[in-house]
Amino acid sequence: MDAFSSFFQTQSSYGRAWSTDSLKNFRQISPVVQNHLKQVYLTLCCALVASAVGVYLHLLWNIGGLLTLIGCMGSIAWLLSSPPYEERKRVGLLMAASLFEGASVGPLIDLAIQLDQSILISAFIGTAVAFGCFSAAATIARRREFLYLGGLLSAGLSILMWLHFASSIFGGSTAIFKFELYFGLLVFLGYMVVDTQEIIERAHFGDLDYVKHALTLFTDFVAVFVRILIIMLKNAGDKSEKKKKRRN
Repeated sequence: MDAFSSFFQTQSSYGRAWSTDSLKNFRQISPVVQNHLKQVYLTLCCALVASAVGVYLHLLWNIGGLLTLIGCMGSIAWLLSSPPYEERKRVGLLMAASLFEGASVGPLIDLAIQLDQSILISAFIGTAVAFGCFSAAATIARRREFLYLGGLLSAGLSILMWLHFASSIFGGSTAIFKFELYFGLLVFLGYMVVDTQEIIERAHFGDLDYVKHALTLFTDFVAVFVRILIIMLKNAGDKSEKKKKRRN
């Protein structure tokens, strides 16, 4: 109990010390790490563009499916097994993985476009805002402040995997699906914070592999975007069903 009370006391004192000046306080991040973060986020933006190209290719030729998913996983495995000095090769593999990932998510996005295009735009804007806010919070916060959440998030991710495995064998229910959806969204929002702080911490110790770090953030972004999009599509579908029942 003393540990919990001291934790909340430090958090409350930290909240009282929060001001607009703290937004400009990046003294704990060295210029080398700041440049590394710029590279990471620039590479992440390029990966998102490549993913959008993959979505467009699916809309044109309907290529998204199991093969693109295998291509994405193979590109990621090849990237992670390549040495860091092969920079151009690894950037190309990241772009290929992002393109395959976009094509794999293409069927879901195609469904959103057919139902209501505003849902797709709202989901992307919501994901971008959440990513920006959580990344900024992790950057401004004290070093290692959120890293302790990594163990809890890993446990949550394992729970999601076991639930998905069990539902695929024994059959799932609507309640389990909703739990997986919302709990998974919470877990990957947490990973946005933890992964950002872990990237900063690794960069302080000399790990400047911006390609691998951009891949980590790209995975978090896509995981959150897919879940937000599914939630919005499900809510829109429920509303349309209620309207039909009222008309009948």
